[in-house]
Amino acid sequence: MLAGLWVAYSISRLLATDDLASARARAGDILHVESLLHLDFESWLSSTVGAVTQIAVPMSFWYATLHYVVTPAVLVLVFLRHRADYPRARNAIVIGSAIGLVCYVLLPTAPPRLMPGGQYLDVLAMTSTFGWWGGDASAPAGLGHLTNELAAMPSLHVGWTVWVAWAIWRHTGLVGRAIACLYVAGTTFVVIATGNHWVLDAVAGAAVVAVGIVLSGRIASRTPADDLASR
Repeated sequence: MLAGLWVAYSISRLLATDDLASARARAGDILHVESLLHLDFESWLSSTVGAVTQIAVPMSFWYATLHYVVTPAVLVLVFLRHRADYPRARNAIVIGSAIGLVCYVLLPTAPPRLMPGGQYLDVLAMTSTFGWWGGDASAPAGLGHLTNELAAMPSLHVGWTVWVAWAIWRHTGLVGRAIACLYVAGTTFVVIATGNHWVLDAVAGAAVVAVGIVLSGRIASRTPADDLASR
């Protein structure tokens, strides 16, 4: 299933349009809604913390690393230590991610850093000399063509952190739960401050994974009955 998810992402990259003008228009619509809700603080946040090298570099490492390390590590942990919960955990992240990929194909949206006017900083591009990433999101330098830069809505960076927190919540104590919540909050802060996502992207990322969690629960609740019927 995970291999299939990777194939689906690759296909979505080929199917998604690279029409930057339309993606910017869609981002403008998101920004308009945020202004009505008084959530349009991306510019202030990126200019306040993104311009400070001592903050920008750690944020860039966070954005380019933890998304790809913590999530599979938790998936393996659930498989090894809590095998009974693994099918639902796996299904939840696959379903949530699949919904996100459909959104990337149908609703290509420019992130703040690709908006005109220089109002939003591209923090990863500014700090690329400190790491392996280039100016194309978190893709390694020279491999920007492998990533979809218009895949802003929803933010699966945030969605996957919500999945991580949910997956370990039942199997850890107060300290572990606090760390899980801080991981969600920290990633949300980073994706916005680095100019890679809008606030509503983060909300949508959490929402699609929440849908995956709910649907995986329904699948799990029906599985025993189906097994019994097949016998």
